[in-house]
Amino acid sequence: FPIDITFKSTNPFGWPQIVLSVYGPDFFGHDVVRGYGAVHVPLVPGRHKRTIAMFVPESTSRLQQLTSWFTGRRPEFTDPKVVAQGEGREVTRVRSQGFVTVSFNVM
Repeated sequence: FPIDITFKSTNPFGWPQIVLSVYGPDFFGHDVVRGYGAVHVPLVPGRHKRTIAMFVPESTSRLQQLTSWFTGRRPEFTDPKVVAQGEGREVTRVRSQGFVTVSFNVM
């Protein structure tokens, strides 16, 4: 989807990121998370293509996995800052879930 955004900054520290949350139906038709990913917006003018590795949070026990499968409520992040900052994610169990390619046209 095309997104048109204008940013102005004197310092690239904390430069904006695009956080992706991909959802889709499961076997029972429940809308579940298919992947999360984030990428920094390029600073240099021109056309840029970035590949974002997507990941999905996992249940920590077999009982939680079984319960989430039956109820259709899979583990997911409630705050997008968790994906963007990465702070505290080292203790979160996640599984790789593919890639998304994003194309930027920076002026």
